[in-house]
Amino acid sequence: MDPQKLKDNFALVGANGLDVAEYFYADLFAREPGLRTMFPAAMAKQHEVLLAALSQIVSSVDDPDALVPFLRDLGRRHHEFGVVGDHYGPVGASLLATLAYFSGPEWNEELERDWTAAYEIVAKVMSEAAVAS
Repeated sequence: MDPQKLKDNFALVGANGLDVAEYFYADLFAREPGLRTMFPAAMAKQHEVLLAALSQIVSSVDDPDALVPFLRDLGRRHHEFGVVGDHYGPVGASLLATLAYFSGPEWNEELERDWTAAYEIVAKVMSEAAVAS
């Protein structure tokens, strides 16, 4: 996994602003309609929260001392909202679909592998923290 490639790619994707979050949630709710009830009717604030969390994760992807505590806290908070282990798969699939869509022609197999590896770490740390809480 190449942290700099993830950062560069997220800068490209993030330039699309709130459209990224809107696409992500549209994809997620199309994959798993039952998850929609876990979110507020008005999603504007949630869109901002998602982008802020992703930015924090990507910016500290090469700094485990900052990243791991952030992810543990995020995992515990998501657990309080009813997130369970089975939710991480569809979220990861929607995240990859979103990144691919907004990366356009920059998206390739290597980038997909890097993002998949990064997400697997994120999901593992978050889900372990949720179980421990």
